[in-house]
Amino acid sequence: MTREFYDSSEEDDMDSPYQVDAEAAVLTRPPRDMHNKCCGGKAWCIKDICGIICAMLTWFLILYAEFVVTMVMLVPHAARHPLYSWANMALFQTLAFLAFASHLRTMFTDPGAVPKGNATKEVIKQMTFREGQVIFKCTKCCSIKPERAHHCSVCQRCIRKMDHHCPWVNNCVGENNQKYFVLFTFYIAAISIHSLTLSVCQLVTCIREEWRECGAYSPPATVVLLLFLIAEALLFAIFTAVMLATQLHAIWHDETGIEQLKKEKAKEQARWVRKSRWKSIQNVFGRFSIFWLSPFTQPSPKTKLDSFLYSV
Repeated sequence: MTREFYDSSEEDDMDSPYQVDAEAAVLTRPPRDMHNKCCGGKAWCIKDICGIICAMLTWFLILYAEFVVTMVMLVPHAARHPLYSWANMALFQTLAFLAFASHLRTMFTDPGAVPKGNATKEVIKQMTFREGQVIFKCTKCCSIKPERAHHCSVCQRCIRKMDHHCPWVNNCVGENNQKYFVLFTFYIAAISIHSLTLSVCQLVTCIREEWRECGAYSPPATVVLLLFLIAEALLFAIFTAVMLATQLHAIWHDETGIEQLKKEKAKEQARWVRKSRWKSIQNVFGRFSIFWLSPFTQPSPKTKLDSFLYSV
């Protein structure tokens, strides 16, 4: 006996719950989903023009900071102040590389998309749900919708533990890429504070020396480059610091941005999150804290059943 009803919300599409009659225990994996994929299905890629422009603008701003810090502030003074120049050069290049890598990992990692079109009666019968269990179907992408998943109108998919869709990374922030997004905000905030400090020191030094041997460029060009970098660094330092604090707060309380807006609580969350906040952190960053700041390590793996039922 199957019964169906609809419930709509602002963030999500309509969901239809089905009461499952478990008749089969054999699981057959559906065909590989190529939606939002590129490079022969090896990389996740959202074809959204607004997101692509924002992502390219992010790269441009990082490269601009790289140019001003390297060619205007550090390299011209490497002969006079070698330790200061090369130490700051190494620090800035490391942070910039990690920020760029974190951005790419956030952008090209599947955030936790639920396969499209798997909410058919045949597939439901093949899944090992408990008899009488109620499951939800997304009517926009025709997928079996797990708990805490929400539909993104830009990605056109249901995303597990979706926090929000960020145009700056041209992707959703969800279960699989939240770590990389947090690292992206952290490293952008770090290079913004670093470049802001260097710019202010450089400007003060140039004024004190009356622009003698201030740099390889003329005083007007140097002033324009430094002032633009100061404005950029100040803006992004505030923006990414606030975003970083918001993400860390959400991870600490195991609550996504959408759940905060809708005042929702996951069913399992109320039972165990207060007992083990450490587990909530490990679910995002991984089990080994030594790799938490690395954008090249994966978060903790999901269970085999979750991976089978709800992974692309």
